[in-house]
Amino acid sequence: MALKSYKPTTPGQRGLVLIDRSELWKGRPVKALTEGLTKNGGRNNTGRITMRRKGGGAKRLYRIVDFKRNKLDVAATVERIEYDPNRTAFIALITYDDGEQTYIIAPQRLAVGDKVVAGAKVDVKPGNAMPFSGMPIGTIVHNIEMKPGKGGQIARAAGTYAQFVGRDGGYAQIRLSSGELRLVRQECMASVGAVSNPDNSNQNLGKAGRNRHKGIRPSVRGVVMNPVDHPHGGGEGRTSGGRHPVSPWGKPTKGARTRNKNKASSKLILRSRHAKKKGR
Repeated sequence: MALKSYKPTTPGQRGLVLIDRSELWKGRPVKALTEGLTKNGGRNNTGRITMRRKGGGAKRLYRIVDFKRNKLDVAATVERIEYDPNRTAFIALITYDDGEQTYIIAPQRLAVGDKVVAGAKVDVKPGNAMPFSGMPIGTIVHNIEMKPGKGGQIARAAGTYAQFVGRDGGYAQIRLSSGELRLVRQECMASVGAVSNPDNSNQNLGKAGRNRHKGIRPSVRGVVMNPVDHPHGGGEGRTSGGRHPVSPWGKPTKGARTRNKNKASSKLILRSRHAKKKGR
């Protein structure tokens, strides 16, 4: 999809750059594949804010997306490509030959009328899904499982992808967009192609109200707060916030490493995304 820029006929349209969604389906989603979505304003089950700067926003219907792709060796036809307010990628409605319908994440270059299929060893075409055990090395993939049968978790956002670069025992080596090189089991499923809507990051929303429609509230810097509200707060006049930038709860931030070295998946990372890329 191309970007669409607007003439500055109003202050909110000055600099406005949005995705051109004219080719997407203009009707409502399939009712059987939707469910209600309750807003929580970033609060958990005890009512405490666990994610700041969330709240409000337009009402949404949740589209049930098939991340598992476990209906094997049954071909499906792409009925339409749709907008999904719950994610940055577009979604595709597919109808299997036995009549069942489902939504999948739409990859780039997937068009209405195309056939997609999931199986142990299928063609390397955008939208097809297979385990790494049946996939040729070098394939560009998205919607990658981290545990067999759990459903895709890696490379689901707009424009993201990973590359299958090698096999190591029972594991597949994949290189992520961030530069990280990691292992997943060869039984894990992945879909072929890169995720749709790669221009999503090039949008300019033009006004604060558009962010509020998305449920994003204003963010206030710690250095302009009072000492009771943030470790960077207080001081006479303008201050930089001290030598060691921290979060409101005292954790190092702005570049400091906070990942837990003992996390179970850490041993599956062959090369960190922070590793120097020179000479590699």
